[in-house]
Amino acid sequence: MSSTALPKRVALHRNPTTESSVPSSVSPSPFDSPRQSPSSTSLSSMASDAENVGGKMLDTYGNEFKIPDYTIKQIRDAIPAHCYERSAATSLYYVFRDMAILAAVFYVFHNYVTPETVPSFPARVALWTIYTVVQGLVGTGVWVLAHECGHQAFSPSKVLNDTVGWICHSLLLVPYFSWKISHGKHHKATGNLARDMVFVPKSREVYASRIGRAAHELSELMEETPIATAIHLVLQQLFGWPMYLLTNVTGHNNHERQPEGRGKGKKNGYFGGVNHFNPSSPLYEAKDAKLIALSDLGLAITGAILYYVGSNYGWINLLVWYGIPYLWVNHWLVAITFLQHTDPSLPHYEPEAWDFTRGAAATIDRDFGFVGQHIFHDIIETHVLHHYVSTIPFYNAREASEAIKKVMGSHYRTQAHTGWTGFLKAMWTSARVCQFVEPTEGAMGESKHVLFFRNTNGIGVPPAKVAAK
Repeated sequence: MSSTALPKRVALHRNPTTESSVPSSVSPSPFDSPRQSPSSTSLSSMASDAENVGGKMLDTYGNEFKIPDYTIKQIRDAIPAHCYERSAATSLYYVFRDMAILAAVFYVFHNYVTPETVPSFPARVALWTIYTVVQGLVGTGVWVLAHECGHQAFSPSKVLNDTVGWICHSLLLVPYFSWKISHGKHHKATGNLARDMVFVPKSREVYASRIGRAAHELSELMEETPIATAIHLVLQQLFGWPMYLLTNVTGHNNHERQPEGRGKGKKNGYFGGVNHFNPSSPLYEAKDAKLIALSDLGLAITGAILYYVGSNYGWINLLVWYGIPYLWVNHWLVAITFLQHTDPSLPHYEPEAWDFTRGAAATIDRDFGFVGQHIFHDIIETHVLHHYVSTIPFYNAREASEAIKKVMGSHYRTQAHTGWTGFLKAMWTSARVCQFVEPTEGAMGESKHVLFFRNTNGIGVPPAKVAAK
């Protein structure tokens, strides 16, 4: 792969002096210092000369960003025809395989990790901890397969797709149809700051208000402490998913201006009328009401089963058997989604500059080694392709991804071959570096509507200097 498609990694510190270069991005449809991209100009000189960039756009690392000129048709035409083929038998095999693993692991631990077979209490705690981790990983794989169903990538049959998806997601306390609908809106508006549904970054003004500052003060702030970053990450990983379902916490908050017209007076938050359980939520149209109710029914059935298990076999047992693995699934779901859409190299667009091709490429592929490929079903490794053609099944996605790289060229972003350690490091890096978005200082014309991550931690291009209002 060319160096523009996979930039050379260089350490970035608070006073960057490393060389970096031109690459990347775009189109419709506690660890070490952050690392990133190429360039032919030193970041320190770019940062100090930010006021002179004119109409140029600079990502967080100081690399020049250019909007690509390829089309969605070129992307689709580059993908071999057989990659679009969906097999119900193949997809069902993976569902039964993952369910069998979950059942087998439970059987082994339930029968052989007991006080009689493992007398040592600390040893049993350690072994059951391993159980929760393994079940959380495999459960995430089941989650991904239900996600395939929601995109109709599971099989050619919509009835089979929605039946399997509803069962699998309901077992994981996910409202299948409710999330399917809102997730579809995310795909239609990826990277659009006014319409996206997932990890919409804070604007400079919103971020400043949340930390009790004026927007013009951000370029002068001291760095956020690593402890504050760590606390934010822990809260995000523990509560991010239920908060999203209940309050739309990382989705857009422009409900009154959406085309379905059900958002008048509705705002994100606990009592703002925006959640994934209420048929009158502005996330849905009136015709979706029965599907939202069916999603809620799936949760009620699973909740009743869990209550029965807890009442008859003990609530502590239920916590270990299901509760903690469920939290692991939530953790991996949030981590995966966060890192698919949050990176110092990624742009975000105001509506004036957005289109589907640009937005779909405002995503990034990463790598999670064996687990990513064989347990998470490549959801991490082939996400850019997924935003261009979401009906391609995961078992054809690697080949299709290779095909579209030839069209995207330097605009394809990846952190391939970093493994699971690189994935976890990226969580820390993105949390430290990606605090809010703003246009490149001095940008003109359409460039004013292409925004990039900035931070108060002294990493990369500093926040623009703006006058007090």
